[in-house]
Amino acid sequence: MLIHGFNKQSDDMKPLQHHLEELGYTCLLPELPLTFQDVEDATALLEEVMSKLDTSIGEKVHLIGHSTGGLVIRKLITNRKYMDTIGRCVLIATPNKGNKLAMLASKVKLYTKIYKTVKSLTQEKIDSYQFSHDHKIEIAAIAGNKSRLWLGRLLDKANDGRVEVASVYFPELTDFATLPYGHKEIHHQKETAAMVDRFLREGRLLPR
Repeated sequence: MLIHGFNKQSDDMKPLQHHLEELGYTCLLPELPLTFQDVEDATALLEEVMSKLDTSIGEKVHLIGHSTGGLVIRKLITNRKYMDTIGRCVLIATPNKGNKLAMLASKVKLYTKIYKTVKSLTQEKIDSYQFSHDHKIEIAAIAGNKSRLWLGRLLDKANDGRVEVASVYFPELTDFATLPYGHKEIHHQKETAAMVDRFLREGRLLPR
């Protein structure tokens, strides 16, 4: 299942869908409210989608999220109801430690009143999710370190133009890697799909 990011629609995940289907996967692209609503609202809708899946034959559902979509996945994992349904997860360019640009935007009250998802990208809000790591689900993260976006100049450390590499990493990850792409393109690359495939099959992002 491929989860799109902030201010995007499921179509944004179609390039990754194409690459993964070439590798033999069946992909679902849910449409989530990740512009004008909180991450909690998107997670509730994803739970509805999960509840309708037929997993009676014991198949696992792997979850791949880009940017804010990765936070939705992390929030979903706190519901232990899905522990036996979820396989492995990959978070691509996800601001796991918050997004400095979102923190700046959150100071503009009118902006966050309209684009409510932005409030879910601050460190304070992410900390309040109380993500549970007491589970057996393996999670990997891929960060981009190629910044071609002017907003990336507002970030001090290596970043993809939107999210700092250091924010993508967190200690509980099973694996972590970087790729030389920007935030808007990293999830469209064949190289990214290859990493996702390797992790889903072998539990590692990079070849030995």
